[in-house]
Amino acid sequence: MSDICHKLHHLFSSLPKLGFPFEVNNIPQNGIYILFENGEIAHGVDRIVRIGTHTGNNQLRSRLKQHFITENKDRSIFRKNIGRALLKRDVDDFLEQWEIDLTTREAKQKHLGTISAEKLQKTEKRVTEYMQRNFRFITFSVADKADRLQWESKMISTVSSCEECRPSTNWLGFHSPKDRIIESGLWLVNELYKQPLSESDFETLERMIWNDA
Repeated sequence: MSDICHKLHHLFSSLPKLGFPFEVNNIPQNGIYILFENGEIAHGVDRIVRIGTHTGNNQLRSRLKQHFITENKDRSIFRKNIGRALLKRDVDDFLEQWEIDLTTREAKQKHLGTISAEKLQKTEKRVTEYMQRNFRFITFSVADKADRLQWESKMISTVSSCEECRPSTNWLGFHSPKDRIIESGLWLVNELYKQPLSESDFETLERMIWNDA
């Protein structure tokens, strides 16, 4: 497992990384994104801290905007998890309000006056600032939804099962209230410890990525 994870890290580290601000035309409409975080190293290169994709057609660019630009935690579990860690680290009581999902009209009406709009906006901006300052990413094309989900799951399981992919002592994720984030060292709670990449899977993935580059 460590050998395949090592090769996976070096494959992705050989590709040009995008930071902020980024040009959306450099991102495919359908595909997978791989995230790296400042200060995180594994296998001698930047450590993978999140792998993600999208389910809707032609939505990769939109998904990345939801994570890094659109200030709405309820449209991005990634944003929500970053906010959780920041608030827990600061022993901030707003964490309880941050957990409330305001997606529906009913939820907004129910919690109107309960949640501090000013603190919510301030926390959203903190999340945006942290993410835009600390994360870089690469993307590659995968047109078919089922293929995207399969590759995503196998890569997540490869990294989460690797004993060499451990966070730095200062990693923000250690402040997460989610045990699976702390245990895995990834900003993820799903698709951990399932079926990892095989050698033949990695060879197929490598060819696919270089053909896309």
